[in-house]
Amino acid sequence: MTTNPAPLIVSFGEMLIDFVPDVAGVSLAESGGFIKAPGGAPANVACAITKLGGKSAFIGKVGDDEFGHMLVDILKKNGVNSEGVCYDPHARTALAFVTLKKNGEREFMFYRNPSADMLLQESELNMGLLKQAKVFHYGSISLISEPCKSAHLTAMKAAREAGILLSYDPNVRLPLWPSSDAARDGIKSIWNEADFIKVSDDEVSFLTQGDPQKEDVVLSLWHDRLKLLVVTDGEKGCRYFTKSFKGRVPGFSVKVVDTTGAGDAFVGSLLLSVAKDTSIFDNEEKLREALSFANACGAICTTQKGAIPALPSGSDALALMKSKAN
Repeated sequence: MTTNPAPLIVSFGEMLIDFVPDVAGVSLAESGGFIKAPGGAPANVACAITKLGGKSAFIGKVGDDEFGHMLVDILKKNGVNSEGVCYDPHARTALAFVTLKKNGEREFMFYRNPSADMLLQESELNMGLLKQAKVFHYGSISLISEPCKSAHLTAMKAAREAGILLSYDPNVRLPLWPSSDAARDGIKSIWNEADFIKVSDDEVSFLTQGDPQKEDVVLSLWHDRLKLLVVTDGEKGCRYFTKSFKGRVPGFSVKVVDTTGAGDAFVGSLLLSVAKDTSIFDNEEKLREALSFANACGAICTTQKGAIPALPSGSDALALMKSKAN
């Protein structure tokens, strides 16, 4: 009996170093020391998938510097296929200084002018790797500047033509865009291509300029190609919308230390469920189960600092779900 190989999820975009203050609730200026944490949403998603026993690859570019090599080592240590990663000999790996507020929420200050991830070119895309994917996942930061934007659009088109599912988590980072309007336009420019979109309540508010709790506001983001739209509501859980059903799945309350990576843990978990069984888009019971598991993954990720080090295993998530079910 032959078992099917695990479906591959390819994540595209930026990987960088987050410098997180060693003490929460102080400004960057007041902070005495910083913890070096690997980050970048698409890379976090790739690691979230392997941590849960799935198969993932990352496509992007880092600097040919110590930080860049460190990041690729982290991908490898986490079991992520790094054949799609290129090194830029001239540009540095991106850095972000993250301020943790008292409630675990964060503010960002970025160093990328330009950083290596922005300089990925179409010709550097590993198309062979991309075409093996069941799901192709990306964000919007890779749309901000050329040549990375063209590489992103080319990769999306190739994935679409190969019948690969397109997954989009815009991950709004306003400081990186020239203006709010540019961010809105850029993020929406590829909106109608995706099969699956995950947005946070704050992002719904930013993109629609409406109340994210109102269903008609959320549904203004729906388009006909979509199989699933998920809105995450922090610890309250998430809402889901498909062509034939919609609902809400409650979250898990935990002691929040750092929300970095929680959305990526959620997305990685959900993409793994989707890649294993695409009937999930048409089966509400299966979808609710997958979303509850994804909520548990997101919650666990907030209980320690940094994104990748805080990503949960499947048994961690199941244990949390079980403890809250009693």
